[in-house]
Amino acid sequence: MDLEQRVKQNFAESIQVKTEALQTLQPLLAQAGKLLVNRLFHGAKILSCGNGGSAADAQHFSSEMLNRFEKERQGLPAIALTTDSSTLTSIANDYDYSKIFARQICALGHPGDVLLAISTSGNSANIISAIQAAQEQGMLVIALTGQQGGEIRSLIRQQDIEICVPTERTARIQEVHLLCIHCLCDLIDYQCAQMSCPK
Repeated sequence: MDLEQRVKQNFAESIQVKTEALQTLQPLLAQAGKLLVNRLFHGAKILSCGNGGSAADAQHFSSEMLNRFEKERQGLPAIALTTDSSTLTSIANDYDYSKIFARQICALGHPGDVLLAISTSGNSANIISAIQAAQEQGMLVIALTGQQGGEIRSLIRQQDIEICVPTERTARIQEVHLLCIHCLCDLIDYQCAQMSCPK
């Protein structure tokens, strides 16, 4: 296979995974978009976390909230828990790497806030700890996962939402996660345009 064929194959796989995921993810994304706006309008904030590429996705989502996505609106309260290297390294050093997000959630999270937890495998120990901490704080959870949802699936309560990309390839899962994040941003913008943005 030549290099151009490999590029074509990557595009084709990405399109196929997105197409196959649409029917399953469409109602979940609509539900998640509605939940996020409801919580924002009630004075809540969104905390997000992930590892590696998922950390970048968590920061991407937070930046779209704090600044803007595609429409002019005021900034919305969102914090990516992946960005403070001093906090992350001190928690990892003093406790354990699996606690780097949970410790922050215990300090920053309040009842009614939302955690956007991102893990392509659904088995990341620090994301599992983050979800458990968020639930103990009375927060709601939106989990972006892949494959079969991993251990995270067993933590999802009725009031939480899991958006699981049904494929095994990490790259394809991450591509769909980014599309899901853009869908959530668009749904928030759309709903904000119908109402006055939360102050």
